Formats: sequence, C-alpha cells, structure tokens
Amino acid sequence: MRTGLGRSARGVVVAAVALTLAGCGPAGDTLGDPSPAGGGKPASEALADLKKLQVKGRAPMTGFDRDEFGPAWADVDHNGCDTRNDILKRDLEGETFKKGTQDCIVLTGTLRDPYSGRTIEFERGQKTSMAVQIDHVVALADAWQKGARQLSKEERRQLANDPLNLLAVDGPLNGQKSAADAATWLPPRRAYRCPYVTRQIQVKVKYELWVTSAEKDAMERVLKAC
Repeated sequence: MRTGLGRSARGVVVAAVALTLAGCGPAGDTLGDPSPAGGGKPASEALADLKKLQVKGRAPMTGFDRDEFGPAWADVDHNGCDTRNDILKRDLEGETFKKGTQDCIVLTGTLRDPYSGRTIEFERGQKTSMAVQIDHVVALADAWQKGARQLSKEERRQLANDPLNLLAVDGPLNGQKSAADAATWLPPRRAYRCPYVTRQIQVKVKYELWVTSAEKDAMERVLKAC
C-alpha cells in the first residue's frame, strides 16, 4: 500500500499553510518557528510518519541532472511569479518589489534565518542576492538517489517547486549543506532541528521517497529530543 499522496493529487502544488511544530525548541526562543517555515506536526506524529518510509540503501547518482526536475524556479502555480520570488515573498519581512511586476520580483527584505537564527538583509543584485538562497529541504540530488528517479518528470518538477520543500535561508549555510541528508547535516540552530527533520519527513512521505538507515536513526534522535 502506498504511503504518500496519490499520483494525481501530487500534481497540485501545496499552498503555504500555517505550520507550527509543538514541543520543539527551547521556551522563549525569540526567532521561534515562523508559520511558513515550521515543521507542521508534533514530534510524535513525525515519528509515526517516519515509520511509513521505506529504509533502503542510497541508489547511484546515474542520470542525475538538475534539468530532470524541470526549469529552475518554474511558475508552477501560474500566479505570474516564479517559485523563487514566491518563497522570498513568503519568508522575508518588509519586502519591497520591482515596479511594474505586480509585487512579484522582490528587491529587498529581511530574513530571520531559521537555520542560524541570524537576521539577514536581502538585496537583489548580482553581488548580493546569494546572501539569501532558497534551500530544497530535501535536496534534489538526495531525492534522486532515494526514489525521485522513478517519478515522472512532472512529479519531479512539482517536488522541485513545492513550497513544503523550500525555505529561504542563509546562503553560505545552504552551500555548506549541499545535498546532505539528516545523517550528515543539520541546522546549526538546534531549536530548528525538529521542524527541519519533520519537514523532510513530510516531503519524503508525500513523494514516496525513502531514507537510509543512518538517516532514519539521525531523524529519530532529533525527534525524540524535541
């Protein structure tokens, strides 16, 4: 029996919903878990979802290419804005927009980075945009090695542009993470590790991806400490 959403249902991009993770992070954490960046479920439910995932070895990278997930930052929801700007609009505060783009292209804004807890000022530009990057919470290369190769091209395009799998984060930390899974990389801000792992599990359940044994063990350790 399949554990994820049906294939027809997966063709619809999820809307950004109010997501709150109960019981994770220290009390009084000033950054908290902003609604679009939270994990969405209590740790107990995330642990139950983790048990639904197959545990298998990592498949080879054979055939992997970013193009297998469609054009970068496609406008999959047909709202006139590409996915990168949609996520910047969702995750930044105090945004300003390029004139004539109907509040689509984000020029500036403030990010309260969930991975580090730092406040980062975003400014669009060739030398400044990379300070804030859009992270695939489940990296596309990791997804490819754990089931995405078997998805259709449309399903992979949805995975690459799904708001559930995307976060605006500190650029250098995103580069540090690269294609790592939870066994080899976790956010340095410990208060965000529970929502981060929960979100990875949600994505993997939705797109019927699997986890390695080391990855599952790491996820369990994080969630049991929430």
